[in-house]
Amino acid sequence: MVIRKRIYRYIGLGCISIAYAACKVPNLTGKTENKAVPASYNNSQDSTNMAKMKWKEYFTDPYLNALIDTALKNNQELNITLQEIEIASNEIRARKGEYLPFVGVRAAAGIDKTARYTAQGAMEENTEIKPGKEMPDPLPDYLIAAYASWEVDIWHKLHNAKKAAVARYLSSVEGRNFVITNLIAEIANSYYELLALDNQLDIVKKNIEIQTNALEIVKLQKEATRVTELAVRKFEAEVLKTKSLQFDIQQQIIETENRINFLLGRYPQPIARNLQSFGNSMPAVVHAGIPSQLLANRPDIKQAELEVTAANLDIKAAKAQFYPSLGISAAIGYQAFNPSYLLNTPKSLLYSLAGDLMAPLINKNAIKATYYTANAKQIQAVYNYERTILNAYVEVANQLSKIDNLEKSYDLKAKQVEALTQSIDISGDLFKSARADYMEVLMTQRDALESKFELIETKKQQMNAMVNIYKALGGGWN
Repeated sequence: MVIRKRIYRYIGLGCISIAYAACKVPNLTGKTENKAVPASYNNSQDSTNMAKMKWKEYFTDPYLNALIDTALKNNQELNITLQEIEIASNEIRARKGEYLPFVGVRAAAGIDKTARYTAQGAMEENTEIKPGKEMPDPLPDYLIAAYASWEVDIWHKLHNAKKAAVARYLSSVEGRNFVITNLIAEIANSYYELLALDNQLDIVKKNIEIQTNALEIVKLQKEATRVTELAVRKFEAEVLKTKSLQFDIQQQIIETENRINFLLGRYPQPIARNLQSFGNSMPAVVHAGIPSQLLANRPDIKQAELEVTAANLDIKAAKAQFYPSLGISAAIGYQAFNPSYLLNTPKSLLYSLAGDLMAPLINKNAIKATYYTANAKQIQAVYNYERTILNAYVEVANQLSKIDNLEKSYDLKAKQVEALTQSIDISGDLFKSARADYMEVLMTQRDALESKFELIETKKQQMNAMVNIYKALGGGWN
C-alpha cells in the first residue's frame, strides 16, 4: 500500500513537471499602434467633413451618376471582392465549428478469415467449443455506431481563432468599401478627362476654321505680291498640323470611353455625357474636417486596424499551443457477427468514453515558429496601420494644397487666354496692313491654341483634385 502511494506520488510529480515544462512560453513583445495624428490640416478646427456626403449628393451630373450606378453592379474587381467577403464569412463558420463537438455516424460490414498457421488461428483451433456453438469461419462483422469528439477550449485557443476570423471578415468588408471608393473616383476622373478632351476637340475645330481663313487671306496677299509662296506653305503646314491634332484627340476620346466601359464591365460603346457639367458639377468649397476623422472615414485605415486586431488574436491562439489540451471522445453503437444479433441489447451494445490531456514537451520548434511568426505579423500589421494613417494624411494635405494652387493658376491662365485671343485679331489686322509679318500671325495662333489647351487641362486637374480630395477624406463608400 505504501509502495502504491509512492508510485502515485511520483506519477503526480512527473505530470506536474511535464505540465510546467510544457507551459513555458517564450517571452515576446508585440507592438502597440500609434493613432496620433496632427490636430488640423491648415490650422482649421472646422469639423465639417464632406466625406460624410453620399456620392450621389457630391456628384450632381446625372450622366456620371448613371455610370457609377452601373459600375457598382457590374465591375468585375468589385464582384471579386464580394466573393472574398464570402470566403471570409465561411472561415468564421469553419472556426466556430472547431470548438463545438464533432459528431458522426458510422456503419460498416466486413468479413474476417484467420489463417490456420498463425497464433490466433492455432488458438481458435485448440479452443474447445460446444457443438452448435462454433464461431463462424470466415467471421462476418457488422457495426453501426455514433462517434463524438470534442476539444475543450480551456485556453480559448479556438475562440480566439474564431474572433480573428471575424476581424478578418470585417476587414474584407472595409476592403470592399475601399474598392468602391477607388472605383467611384476612377470613373469620375475618367469622365472629367473625357469632357476635357471634348472641349479640346471643340477648340481645335474652331482653330482650324480660324487658320483656314488666315490661309485664304495669305493666298490673296500672295496674288497681290505682298507675300511669297513661303508664307502660303507655312500657313498650309499649320492648318495640316492642327487637323492632325484633331485625330489624336479623337483617339484619346475613344480610349477614355473604353476605359470607362471597362470599369463598367461592358464592351465598348459611346459614353453619354453633358459638356456643360465640366467644372460645374461638384461643391465649390472644400470641407476637409479634422485629421482624426480619417480614422473613422477611410476604409483602408479601418481595414488596417482590423488586421491589427486579428493579428493580436492570432498571437493569443498561437500562445495557447504551448499549454495542455483536453480532448474528450465517446462512442455508442452495436456490433455483432450476425445481423440478427446486431440490435440485441445489451449483448451487442458497445460504448466508450475517454479523456486525453496532451501537452508538448520536447521538440516544440513548430509551435515556437508559429508563435514567432504570429508575433512578427502583428508588428507588421501595426506598421502597416501607422503607414496607412500617414499616407491618408499626406494624400489629403497634397490635394488641399493642389486645389489652392490650381485655383490661382487657372485665374492667371484664363487672363493669358483672353490676351492671346485678342492678339489673334490684332496680328491679323496688322498683317493685312503690312505692319506685321506672317510668322507673327502664325506664332500668335499657335500660342493661343496652346494656352486654351493648358486652360482646359488646368480645369481638368481642378476637377480631378476635387474628386481625389473626396476619396482621400474617405468619401464615396457610404
